[in-house]
Amino acid sequence: MTTPNWQQILGWTSDQLEEIRFAGFSYLKEGRYEKALLFFKALVVVDPKSVYDTQTLGALYLQMGEGDEALACIEQALNLDPSHEPTLLNKAKTLLILGRKQEALLLLHSLQKSKNPSIEGDASALFLAYT
Repeated sequence: MTTPNWQQILGWTSDQLEEIRFAGFSYLKEGRYEKALLFFKALVVVDPKSVYDTQTLGALYLQMGEGDEALACIEQALNLDPSHEPTLLNKAKTLLILGRKQEALLLLHSLQKSKNPSIEGDASALFLAYT
């Protein structure tokens, strides 16, 4: 059974998806995570190949303390792009919350070598905090 192409069925353009993404991100920035969650859940259904939307949904679950849901979304995003460093960093944070410290530390250790200073800095700080 094939997955329906909801973007085509709804007749939405990429501009319309971007408007929904912007609205969801606006709620996220305001700390209104339940509202943002609704937008990103919808985006993942309509655009299931979007790493950004899927990893953002995982980050929202993480922020809300729902580690198992967060990890499921993060793994889904990593299936789309296994080297997406922001998602890998969120995976490490989620693993720490779930008590899977050794697995998280291995991941953080590799992210400390990132060429992205933000990822490298966050990974180093978390690694130091948990060792």
